[in-house]
Amino acid sequence: MNLTGGIVLFAVIWFMVFFIALQIRPNSQADAGRVVPGTPPGAPVEVNLKRKALVTTLVAAVLWSVIASVILSGMVTLRDLDWFGRLEPKEQPAE
Repeated sequence: MNLTGGIVLFAVIWFMVFFIALQIRPNSQADAGRVVPGTPPGAPVEVNLKRKALVTTLVAAVLWSVIASVILSGMVTLRDLDWFGRLEPKEQPAE
C-alpha cells in the first residue's frame, strides 16, 4: 500500500465511522419538547459535531492501523479474496 492508498483507506474508514457516530444519541427537538419555529420536529437539539469528529478520528485511526497492518503484513492478499478465480492465469491453448 502506498501513501495515496493509505490516505484513501483512512478517508473511507473515517466517513463510515462518522456516519455511524451521527446516529448515536440523536436527541430531537420533539423529544426535548423545544421545537424551534421553522424547523422540523426531528431536527437535533445539539449536534456536537466537534466532539463526534474527534471521537471519529480516534476510532478511525485505531481501525486504520489494524487494517493497514494486516494489509502490509501480507496476512491477507488479493489472491485470498479472489473467490471466483479471476486472478488465476489463463491457460494458453496448445499449438
